[in-house]
Amino acid sequence: MKFSERWLRTFVNPACSSEELAHILTMAGLEVESVTPVAPFFDNVVVAEIVSIQKHANADRLNVCLVDVGEASETCLQIVCGAQNVAVGMKTACALAGARLPELNIRKSKVRGIESFGMLCSAKELGLADEAEGLLDLPHEAQVGIDFREYYALDDRIFTLKLTPNRADCLGMYGVAREIAAITDTGFVLSDIVPVKDEIVDQVAIHVDQPAACPLYCGRVVRSVALDVPTPIWVTRCLERSGLRPVNPVVDVINYVMLETGQPMHAFDLDCIGSEAERALYVRYAQAQESLQLLNGEDLSLRENMLVIADANKPLALAGIMGGRESGVEQAKTIDIFLESAYFSPSVINGKSFELGFTSDSAHRFERGVDFSMTRHALERATAMIIDICGGKVGPVTELKHDLPQRDVVEVRLRRIEKILGVDLGIDLVSSYLRRLQFNFLVKEDVFCVTPPAYRFDLAIEEDFIEELARIHGYDQIPACLPKARMYMLPEPETGSTSIAQIRQIMTTRDYQEVINYAFVDKDWESDFSRNASPVALKNPIASHMSVMRSSLFGGLISNLQFNLNRKQSRVRIYEIGRCFLNEGSIRKEVEYVAGLCSGSALPEQWDVPEHDADFFDVKMDVETLLRSKHVRFEPAVHPALHPGKSAQILVNQRPSGWLGELHPRWLNKYHLPRTAVLFELRIDALAAETLPVMRVLSKYPPVRRDIAIVVDNDVSVHGLLEAMYAAKSAVISEIALFDLYSGEKLEPGKKSLAFRILLQDIEKTLTDQEIDLAVTSLVDVLGQKFGVTLRH
Repeated sequence: MKFSERWLRTFVNPACSSEELAHILTMAGLEVESVTPVAPFFDNVVVAEIVSIQKHANADRLNVCLVDVGEASETCLQIVCGAQNVAVGMKTACALAGARLPELNIRKSKVRGIESFGMLCSAKELGLADEAEGLLDLPHEAQVGIDFREYYALDDRIFTLKLTPNRADCLGMYGVAREIAAITDTGFVLSDIVPVKDEIVDQVAIHVDQPAACPLYCGRVVRSVALDVPTPIWVTRCLERSGLRPVNPVVDVINYVMLETGQPMHAFDLDCIGSEAERALYVRYAQAQESLQLLNGEDLSLRENMLVIADANKPLALAGIMGGRESGVEQAKTIDIFLESAYFSPSVINGKSFELGFTSDSAHRFERGVDFSMTRHALERATAMIIDICGGKVGPVTELKHDLPQRDVVEVRLRRIEKILGVDLGIDLVSSYLRRLQFNFLVKEDVFCVTPPAYRFDLAIEEDFIEELARIHGYDQIPACLPKARMYMLPEPETGSTSIAQIRQIMTTRDYQEVINYAFVDKDWESDFSRNASPVALKNPIASHMSVMRSSLFGGLISNLQFNLNRKQSRVRIYEIGRCFLNEGSIRKEVEYVAGLCSGSALPEQWDVPEHDADFFDVKMDVETLLRSKHVRFEPAVHPALHPGKSAQILVNQRPSGWLGELHPRWLNKYHLPRTAVLFELRIDALAAETLPVMRVLSKYPPVRRDIAIVVDNDVSVHGLLEAMYAAKSAVISEIALFDLYSGEKLEPGKKSLAFRILLQDIEKTLTDQEIDLAVTSLVDVLGQKFGVTLRH
């Protein structure tokens, strides 16, 4: 929201400077983004009239002008001018000798041998515009000799407010003035709005087919409007300083009223609304196959959720957003107009700007909510201004009113105010603040029954009004108090779920660095890394390569790897914790995963340890560290993202919970990766249940070690052998572990030799050889029965 400070002070004029006013507004929640002067400094420039013009004797493109500058000179000044639009009787800005302009100083000089006692100025030379084709052309009523800064009101500043979406009431000068008056406890004056007396009986029939979308519609006919008259300079000045371009008197007036009251309006060319005999307007939703050319030149194919203003045959305007070009007010053809002022429901306008790819001042206001109590007043205000500027004859107002938004009474308790703000304001002070805010209220004991005004859609609950009291009281007037609370340690059970913070700590200690990627991914990633033919698609993706929701974290990690390798990072160890989105039939699920990727050397480069690339078993150790005390297995399995011979499914407590393996060579080639990577992905809920290790008594007797070497088929897994031995072991066996693997010429084809370390220990006595042999023999027997193993001699 941009506005002129000079214009604002016609409504409310607190005793404070521009800087103080900006600070007051910002502290009250209306952030002032910038305060800029409307023009750079210049002086000694007056309004002048060109009395006569003669061609320069020594230059074809120059003219010698006699210029009346009023009391600044007893005689007309001779000024040499090269502007193409110079004309006798023209009034313009004249910089006198000694004037200081933004980019030059003016002095008496000779131009091609003829003396010049000043300079006639364009808007560019005065710093009012970036480009200008000729002299600044001022209205004929401009008073000759008056200081140009005073005439053009250039000692002014432009305030730019960065409003939050809930403060739609401050999208008009009335709202801003009302706020300042409340904050500074200053009186303010609004424009006098007196209903215009009807002079004709002409009306346009109005039919509101969608009362919920348009609860209030007002309109009237104005005939014999003269559009060839200039818009008053005070109107165009306010428009330009609010960022709007003057168009013609009627359009300028309705834009001015919108900026003043916050109520958007529209003017139709009356001759474009049906025929004289069947002249009617319909507020309805668009129908299939309808189209409309908007004022911005865009040809729009209307959708059935778009509210339009139409005559009996065709749409004329996109309701609350933009008018149509065909029915617009044009200086060349328009004589009679129909003025519209309406209240459209925010839910109907909201989101349409995003769908259309453009916005408008009307849509910006309607989608946030406008003051429906101002709708008819704004129509009267615009009518009066049009009659004053353009003339014309006015018809009666047609008004259709349905169920407008209800403003329910809200109870604001004094005790609640004190509890939230920490300040005892008291009944008198709260009453004063509510009166300054112009809220209607009643007091019942220590409860205020407040009715929200029509222009404040953001006030609905008790806390909203308490915030208003805090703004008016001043946040800086609320004392800062340290909180008072007992401090004690909270219990933290050793069993329970592993927190995200603990996962991060473990991954950090394992030398991983965390990354965060978008949950929106390329559809190809889902096909490549998850073989997901039906990912969760986005209706409005922010980019073409981010059109679906991820079902795996692998794609983001591989993209991170690409990024790092392209920047000469040879060792990459990264992890991510994030949600993935799955389609399971008609049900969509969110599952949280932790995933990691290792590429390059397993350890940082150093002199004491030989360098080797991180492999499957290095990352397997990291996964086991994450899972800690849980029962975990790694079963060979095939995953679309992983190497078919170097991948495994992770089972936690016999439940499939993740994957581990090297990246598939196909994706190394497709994504131009110079070296392989090892990845894992694990469901967070697999880490949920933590169990404590079983406590046992430490034995005071020495352990006994026995080694066995067995010969077994190559397809028998070590994990299966260990599980079988642990299931059948006697109580005196404390540990079984693999320490050697051999396959070679001394063994039969298809066989391998495995050597296991067996530790035996009793807590009550020293084991005898017989007990030891019996325990070891029982293990060998079990392996022979289940897997057909033999001892290797």
